[in-house]
This record gives sequence, C-alpha cells and structure tokens, in this order.
Amino acid sequence: MSTPAAANSSPVTPPALTPERPVAWPKRTVRTLANGLQVVLAESREFPKISAQLFFRSGNAVVAHSTPGLADITASVVRTGTASRTSRQIEEDLRRMGAELGVHSGADSSAIATSGLSEFSGGLLELLADLARHASFPENEFERERRQKLEELKIERTTPGFLANERFRQVLFGEHPYAIVSPNEEQVAAYRRAGLEDFYRRHYTPANGLLVIVGDLSSESMMEQIDKIFGGWKAPQPEVAEAPAPPKNTGRHVHLVHLPGSVQTQVLLGNLAITRHDPDWYRAVLANSIYGGAFHSRLVVNIREQKGYTYSPRSGINALRQYGYFSVHAAVRNEVVAATVTEMFYEMDRMRSLPVTPEELESARNYLAGVFSLGVATQTGLLTQLSTVYLERLPENYLETYRERIRALTAEDVLTAARRHFDSANEQIVIVGDRDQIAEQAALFGDVETLDAQGNPL
Repeated sequence: MSTPAAANSSPVTPPALTPERPVAWPKRTVRTLANGLQVVLAESREFPKISAQLFFRSGNAVVAHSTPGLADITASVVRTGTASRTSRQIEEDLRRMGAELGVHSGADSSAIATSGLSEFSGGLLELLADLARHASFPENEFERERRQKLEELKIERTTPGFLANERFRQVLFGEHPYAIVSPNEEQVAAYRRAGLEDFYRRHYTPANGLLVIVGDLSSESMMEQIDKIFGGWKAPQPEVAEAPAPPKNTGRHVHLVHLPGSVQTQVLLGNLAITRHDPDWYRAVLANSIYGGAFHSRLVVNIREQKGYTYSPRSGINALRQYGYFSVHAAVRNEVVAATVTEMFYEMDRMRSLPVTPEELESARNYLAGVFSLGVATQTGLLTQLSTVYLERLPENYLETYRERIRALTAEDVLTAARRHFDSANEQIVIVGDRDQIAEQAALFGDVETLDAQGNPL
C-alpha cells in the first residue's frame, strides 16, 4: 500500500494545451474629422459600458529641455475644473453617470480617460470635450498639485529604482529629451499656472488628437454624437522641434549612484534598441521573453530560482515613439552585485551565441500569444492595444496578425534578434547603492563614474 508521501512523489504531467481560440475582433470604425481629430470606435457589447480616452500626441518630451514634467502637471490640473464646472461639480457629474475619470501623461502623449454606463455616453463625451477645450486651471488646484509633486520628488530621491532609471535614461539618451524622466525640486518650484495654460493651448488640439472609444455602442450613432460635440473644435497642429540624436555609447561603462546606508542595490543595464516600426520588432519581443521578459525566462530561473539573488529580475524591450531601448534590472543584496551582473551577461551572451531550444521557443510563443489574447479580452485592454496602434501609426492589421507573426518565428529569428539588439559589449550599467559596500564589485565591469542622488559627481 502506497503512503501519501509516496503518492505525492510521483511526477505530475501537466495537461496538454487546448487549441488556441480565435479572437472575436469587434467591428472597428476609423474616421478623421474635418478639424483633424482622429476617431477610432470598437463595438464590444458584452456589458452596458463604454471606455473612452482622448489622447494628444504631445507629452513630457516636447518640453523636457525647457520645463521638465510640465505635461504631467498640466494633465493633473486639467481634470480639476473648466469654465463651467468646478472640481466638485465634475465629481458630482461622474457619480451621477456611474463613471470614472483619469488623466495621465508620458514621454510622447497626454490623455484624458473616462469610463461609465453606455446610457450616459453623451454626457461622458461632453465632459471629455469640456476638459479638452475649456479647462480653467484653478489657482488653488495648481498649487495643490505643485506641492504634491514636490513631496513626491523628495521620496523619489531616496528610491533606488527611480534613481537607477533616471541615470540610465540620461546615459542612453544624452541630449535627447527622452533623457529627462523627472524635474528637480527647483524646476517644480518654478512652475507657473501660465505655463500650464500655454502647454494646454498649444498641444490639446484636435489636429493633435486621437479619440478611442470601446464598448456598448453603435458606431453610426456614436459618430453622430462625436460630430456634434467635437466637430466645432478648431485649433491647429502644434509645431514639433527637431531633437538631437542619442549618443553612440561604446564599451561597457558603470555609473554608480551613491545611496548611503542602503542594504540593497538596484542594478539596471541596457542599450538603445528599436521601436515597433522596426522589422525586427517581433523577433526582439520573443528573444526578450526567453531572456528575461517572462516569469519562466532564463534570467529568472538563473538568478531567482537557482541562486536566490533577487525576487523579481526582469528585462524589457521598451518602445518610445522615436527610439527604443533594451533594459535588464534587479534589486539584489549588496554582497551579490557582481555575481548578479555576471549572470546577466552570461545569459545575454548565451542568447547571442546559441539557438534556443525547441521547448523554450514553443513556451515563449505560447506565453506571448496567451498574454496578448488576455490583453484584448477586456474593454480597457482592447482600448490600450488600439491606442498603441493609432498613436504610433502602426499597420491597420497589427493586432489581427500579432499572434500569427509571433508563432511564425524560429530559433534562428531569436538568435538574430539577440545578436542585433542585446548589445553585450556596449551595455551601460547603472548601480544604485552604498558606495562603500559595492564600489569594488562595480569596478569589475568597467570604468566607474560615481554620483550622488542629485546627479552630482563624487
């Protein structure tokens, strides 16, 4: 008679994967209004709800050298009042419609987002238009947001992950606006309400805009509402200045940010890479998934499961509008910094030297296809994917062909991408931690530049 322990020791064979289900793509309508506003509608009628985002193709990058972070605070204050609605009235309107409202800004775009019951679609669109056209920038709300940003900056200056990313972007992008990820306290203190209004007038324009709506809607009737609410909006496309190209970093260099007393070290390394428009994009995404972009990737198995150096290592192919970059990061104990970086390079060079196994290839293709399918299964997920397609002006069939193109990739494709885009010999290495604990380890990987948390050389 077998014991429970003996029974539990038997190997368990996971069930085979079922055939991949086709995605039921909703009816999509794409139209550009006479004023230049691009509109994308997707009918998804499972729930009586709509999700909408009004994007503007301008973000922090367009003002990075003059007023860093201006797009962020502009977006935050936009939602706090219009010529006809106070902040309190906006919140009351949202409660009445069972709706939510959010704003955000990144390097390349700014957005006002709302979601709510489809029966209130007209009211939601009117609120979006009011915020986009008639924001009033109340002085008290502006001052509150500015004070909050100053407090956030104080916290960020003590956060290893933020400091690593800040220095990493500076090293990769040099004089390009993508180098600047956050303002400093002096720059935030110098913000003026008039500066927000100027950014808003120049960049929140229909010719610079993209309206994406997903949900329980009729495209015909929704377009009638959009024409009525947004059609009379007139404002030109903003001018965009040319930006200098990023530097061509050669050789491995170490940038050590000294954070006294830190018992843990943040490691971040990488190189310039590609955008979604590059023919290698799908190859690079798959190669990254096998290297460190998934929880079952080589890097995770190596330094998390086998060696216990860190809980959550991860790599990424990060696409901005003009440039992309490859990055690898992990938070580790001070005593294993050198060992961690060594294993990062070991796995990177292994990807560049030998084809991945058939099992790894199939697992990664299944993973990416599955994550993609889950990502378009909700209103919010579908809206996010559609907005990427139209903000970045990708091919119309980008989403419909994504899984097919991933599944068509081979081990040779992965090897090609790793050799082209995992630039092992020229990686820039950022290490944030206590200099006294990690300086000798950092020096093993190249010349070391040491700075304090404010970016001043030490």
